[in-house]
Amino acid sequence: MSTKRNPNKRRGCLRAFLSLIGVLVLLGFVSALTNIGLPQPENSDRLSAADKARLAEALQLKSVLGDQIWPGWAETQPPIIIWNHAFEFLTGYLGQTPAGWEVVPADTFNGKPYYRRLAQDPQNFAVPVGDQWAASMATKTETDAFLIGTFRELFPTPLKQVFPYRVLVQPSETQIGGLLHEDFHVFEIQSAPQRLDQAEHAHSYGDKYEAVGGSFAADFKQENGLLARALVAKTNAEAADLVREFLQKRAARRQAFKLDPTLVDYERWLEWEEGLAKYVEVASLRRAFQTPGYSPLPAMADDPYFKAYQKFNSRWSQELLQLRNPSGSPETKLYMSGMAESFLLDRLMPGWKSKVMQDGVFLEDLLRQAVGAS
Repeated sequence: MSTKRNPNKRRGCLRAFLSLIGVLVLLGFVSALTNIGLPQPENSDRLSAADKARLAEALQLKSVLGDQIWPGWAETQPPIIIWNHAFEFLTGYLGQTPAGWEVVPADTFNGKPYYRRLAQDPQNFAVPVGDQWAASMATKTETDAFLIGTFRELFPTPLKQVFPYRVLVQPSETQIGGLLHEDFHVFEIQSAPQRLDQAEHAHSYGDKYEAVGGSFAADFKQENGLLARALVAKTNAEAADLVREFLQKRAARRQAFKLDPTLVDYERWLEWEEGLAKYVEVASLRRAFQTPGYSPLPAMADDPYFKAYQKFNSRWSQELLQLRNPSGSPETKLYMSGMAESFLLDRLMPGWKSKVMQDGVFLEDLLRQAVGAS
């Protein structure tokens, strides 16, 4: 039998290979083009029109729909800090200019002066300013730049230039929801200051929890899978059955892995502190999407990243996907489980929000009551 290859076949293989290379080069070129003009860390010494519009829209959403999301929340009006790479900007602060801040010259937010200072290790959370608590959140551009920079560091050099980083740019709804998430942390401080202190103390066990968390990652994933199934259950009875199974598996995991009581508390406190805030974040976007007649502020029409909450179903699908496939830090996983438990309580125990700020009450306890589990 001849071992000679047909030259036409060889040329065909070469053409196919060259075609593949050409497609890859073209895709790389197109991808590189999409990366032109990506968000970069900001150094502006004042809020942009887009930053002001997103903040104003978050405040309107809270004012109009907030009490439907959480009773009494809409009435609170804490100061809000928006920060970029170089500056922090303080809005809604009542009283004299706080120490270390200055009025932003020739500019206002919602017709009132606001303040700035050089960035001093800003964070996304609730922070003290003078004798008040402020909700603090990065600008959308700063957040997008951080995400892009983080992902870029993960890639080998050849991929750094061609990965389509624009897919990481978040919709403005993510910024609006994030602002309301941090705003709710201030509400937690105002409603249950001692409990918030206890939750913050629980963070000190984070490293210890992470050290053992890998051993029961598969079990934790199964628990969250049950929560995800309960969230989409067609009947309350089906949802309740899945919640009972979740509670049984959670108790069995803690016993099987001999989880230290401080680590059990770590789970419960993180779900209370961050799970509730995550719930408010997502519930706010859902309410804006589902409420007939709710109209975003006219200024949002100029924001190309804002979809008027009409992409919420896609956002909800992403939340369920992340719930079913917990990844990232232990804190992130507990954000998701706490959020899911909160939405299930909406369904199975109306009125639960009047109880969850009380001493000794945690989300899993309320779920246990709601489904009659021992």
